[in-house]
Amino acid sequence: MKVAIVHDWLVVHGGAEKVLDEMLALFPEADLHALLCHMPGEPPRRYRGRPVRTSYIQQLPGGVSRYRHWLPLFPHAIRSLDLSAYDLVVSLSSCVAKGVRVGPHQRHVSYCFTPVRYAWDLREQYLDTAGFRGVARWGATHLLERLRRWDAHSNDGVHRFVTLSHHIANRIQRCYGRESTVVYPPVDLGRFTPADVPRHGFVTASRLVPYKLVPMIVRAFAAMPDCPLTVIGDGPDLAACQRAAAGHPHIRVLGYQSDELLRAELQRAEAFVFAALEDFGIAPVEAQACGTPVIAFGVGGATETVVNGHTGRLFARQDEAAVREAVAAFRAAPPPTPAACRGNAERFSSAAFRAGMLAAVEQTLAGAP
Repeated sequence: MKVAIVHDWLVVHGGAEKVLDEMLALFPEADLHALLCHMPGEPPRRYRGRPVRTSYIQQLPGGVSRYRHWLPLFPHAIRSLDLSAYDLVVSLSSCVAKGVRVGPHQRHVSYCFTPVRYAWDLREQYLDTAGFRGVARWGATHLLERLRRWDAHSNDGVHRFVTLSHHIANRIQRCYGRESTVVYPPVDLGRFTPADVPRHGFVTASRLVPYKLVPMIVRAFAAMPDCPLTVIGDGPDLAACQRAAAGHPHIRVLGYQSDELLRAELQRAEAFVFAALEDFGIAPVEAQACGTPVIAFGVGGATETVVNGHTGRLFARQDEAAVREAVAAFRAAPPPTPAACRGNAERFSSAAFRAGMLAAVEQTLAGAP
């Protein structure tokens, strides 16, 4: 059986690419396709030493360095990929990969990270963040509406949707009118492990971008001098975190740190604090894999990865008072055990991901709905 794996684009090694790594391990003989590929440290059109068959976007001026400028061409470019020689197509899609062209004798399983965010739920936020005004905003709005219509009608070739959480399964149902199978993404349980060390203080770690609300977490802890906080990560909100921490010696803002230091901080923290609304959220699972409880916003993926009262505590609002209340309630109760946290994290192993994906593919090949 010939297998094609199709990714939107390959320019960084993030969460989606970790899923791709597992998919390539599951189908080691598969050919890899993408709109474009230029991974750091690799020759063009190579991913971890593997050749990548790319679309014509790769050859356009700025097709790699400013690829998002070519968004209007993405639907046509993804459908220009010739996949006619394959029996099975597996797409990994947060944008257009699920819209590949397949024939009547092929089967297509799409691991959908989310329907296109800037064409659906976050369109106005995207336009505001990008700074579109006047005629430019009108043009961008028209473009995103066209993309949304295409996205809504490009699913006929998908025989089965698989996704990373029930939260996104509900979004797929709302946007596409389709059911999906939930297969949680894999977490590196071999790298994130518990350690027999004293625990003291709290930690938060993420990309410091606005929706993560890390400056809000820092401001909440600034009013709790008996609760040390360590902040790890880099991004546009780093300066805001530093300003919020100024004059509060119990708060450390470390910026970007190595995986080794991150793991050490997770292993010795009382709890990991997380305020973002995430589709899944790898970081809270990595913390639990270290035996560390999680205090998280109780909407989205955290409701599926944190067991409230058993491996952490969920709070209901994304504001400073809610964080402080959750921390106080956490400290007032017996702490979750490292064994409970680690046991919960083991639900999200690479082996579980591969087994879930293999079952979904086999059912699709057998013609099961």
